[in-house]
Amino acid sequence: MSPSDISHEGVIKAIDRKTTTVEILSKSACSSCHAAALCTSMDAVKKDVEVPTDPSAHLQVGDNVKVVLRRDLGSKAVLLAYVVPLAIMLILVVALSFTSMHELLIGAIGLGGVALWYVVLYLIRGRVSNNYVFRIEK
Repeated sequence: MSPSDISHEGVIKAIDRKTTTVEILSKSACSSCHAAALCTSMDAVKKDVEVPTDPSAHLQVGDNVKVVLRRDLGSKAVLLAYVVPLAIMLILVVALSFTSMHELLIGAIGLGGVALWYVVLYLIRGRVSNNYVFRIEK
C-alpha cells in the first residue's frame, strides 16, 4: 500500500468466484474522541464493499483485511458527487437571479438541475464504477 492510498479495515463476509464482500465499519471523526460514549453525535455505519476476488490471495470468510482504493479515485468521486452538483446549482441560481423569475422558482430549478445530475450519474453508474476498483490487503 502506498501512502497515497485510502484504506479501511474490514472483515470478509462472503467469497464467491467473482466478488469478495467485505464489511467495513465507517466511523465519524467523533468516534475516536474520549467522550464519544457520552455524546449523541457518535455514529458508526456498517457498509458492505464488493471487491473482485483474487484467487491467489487465499482469503477466508472472517479474515480481517484492508480494503484499499487509490486516493486520486477518491478525489474523483468527491468531484462527481459534491463539486459538480454544487457548481450546477450555483450556476443556475446565479444566472436565473438576473431574470424576473420568482425566487422560489429559481430555487426549484436549481434543485431540479442537481436532481437531473444525479439521474445522469445513476444512468452512467456502470461506466463510472468500472474505474473504481478496490483491492484487498491482509
